[in-house]
Amino acid sequence: MIEIRNLVRRYGALTAVDGLTFSIQRGEICGFIGPNGAGKTTTIRILATLLAPTGGDATIGGHSVSHDRMEVRRILGYMPDTFGVYEDMLVEEYLHFFAAMYRIAPEKREKTVDEILQLTDLTAKKGALIKTMSRGNQQRLGLARVLVHSPEVLLLDEPASGLDPRARIEIRALIAELGKMKKTILVSSHILREMSDLCDSIAIIEAGRLVYKGPVSEALKKAAGGLVVEFKVAAEPQKALDTVGAIEGVKRVWEADGLLLGEFDRLDRDITVVPEALVRAGLKVTLFKEAVADLEDAFMSLTKGGGKIS
Repeated sequence: MIEIRNLVRRYGALTAVDGLTFSIQRGEICGFIGPNGAGKTTTIRILATLLAPTGGDATIGGHSVSHDRMEVRRILGYMPDTFGVYEDMLVEEYLHFFAAMYRIAPEKREKTVDEILQLTDLTAKKGALIKTMSRGNQQRLGLARVLVHSPEVLLLDEPASGLDPRARIEIRALIAELGKMKKTILVSSHILREMSDLCDSIAIIEAGRLVYKGPVSEALKKAAGGLVVEFKVAAEPQKALDTVGAIEGVKRVWEADGLLLGEFDRLDRDITVVPEALVRAGLKVTLFKEAVADLEDAFMSLTKGGGKIS
């Protein structure tokens, strides 16, 4: 549904996007991740037909973002990282205004607006003045606005930016619901732990270049690097470390953040030998599980630079 081929965008001597190539299938939710200045927002703006690429091209639904802009805009919904709302309008008026802008027939607008309000859980705010709404509800309204013309593809640039935890959870649930409706979604976020549960795949870029594109599960495997177990005991943690360290196939043991950890030399090792050995040593096991890498681990292992994640 989205095809990006050798995409380049330069600002004078600065190359913001450098030969970017990847694709997103119909109905896929793809998380777009990279450090500050990696080129995420520039890429999204090119896809939204707001910036012309310096080189290469991208297509959405088979339409070129360079040559078929109006066709792209008909099937696209774009929510920027910051957007303005007409604060002195009512929620219902705001959505009717954009329905008219998208040339939805007058006799269909009422039904369209009501459906969008229900989908975004804003029905109770239908007659509210926008400037009286919380930031979370304004974000919902921003998303409602891009859904008015029922786009097949959504570009969401930091949709949960600046929201409190509850509002972030609600926005994430709404995006997941849109995914169930088979919308194709490219969503950027710096809250990586939330992205792993939401997305089917991730695209990681650094310095304008693609570092990884594929399933979240594969990125986590790359980050893990080996088979690691976490465990706790009621007493004598050093004895526990010594016991596990003596198990065949365990190449190292250590303690971190109150957890005891052991790493095996191969991924096919039987990890149940760990609690068995601890019990035989007379130790009471209070926790045991295989350690699982998260998306932050994947990001750090797949990228080279430091700095803040965005």
